[in-house]
Amino acid sequence: MRLRLWVWTICAVLALIMTGLVGWTLVDPRQQFAAQQTTGVATVGGPFTLIGTDGEMVTEKAFLGKPTAYFFGFTYCPEVCPTTLYELTGRIAELGEDADKMNYVFVSVDSGRDGPEEIKKYLSSFDRRIVGLTGSEEQIDAAAKAFRIYYKRVPVEGGDYTMDHTASVLLMDAEGKFFGTVDYEESPEIMLAKLKRLAEEG
Repeated sequence: MRLRLWVWTICAVLALIMTGLVGWTLVDPRQQFAAQQTTGVATVGGPFTLIGTDGEMVTEKAFLGKPTAYFFGFTYCPEVCPTTLYELTGRIAELGEDADKMNYVFVSVDSGRDGPEEIKKYLSSFDRRIVGLTGSEEQIDAAAKAFRIYYKRVPVEGGDYTMDHTASVLLMDAEGKFFGTVDYEESPEIMLAKLKRLAEEG
């Protein structure tokens, strides 16, 4: 009787493990990214070459020496991007003198519509310290992969398209190492606390 009970127990445990593994393979890449953040095992960040709003090439080395907040989005974004950049602008103001201890970077994932001029005009509505970057499809794809960013071109009616993308702000320390994230619609208080901590410790 005890042997049979042990056999059933082992089978049940194995079934739960298999279910978990199968479930993980079906998880959306954005959810996997969030899980990696939580466990702290993800390697986020790395070399990239993109184009600044002045048309010059910019690499990750331009932002080393200071902590950096990276946000990947696009100028035609209807809600997530303007909301995030608006919130970031507010928190930068609240940081006071600490704000200049950090870099703030907006990277477009829309190579088809977001050239240097478009990004420069778009960012004029937000804090002047937010740097805009774009690039070719290959350059953007390489940067997105380095930072574990999910993005996808999604067709809409009329032959146009939108971009689905990771909505988190990625926080990197002064050495370019992953520090944490600010998630979309996180409270202003939490967002400010995370940026302050990064400015002080990063």
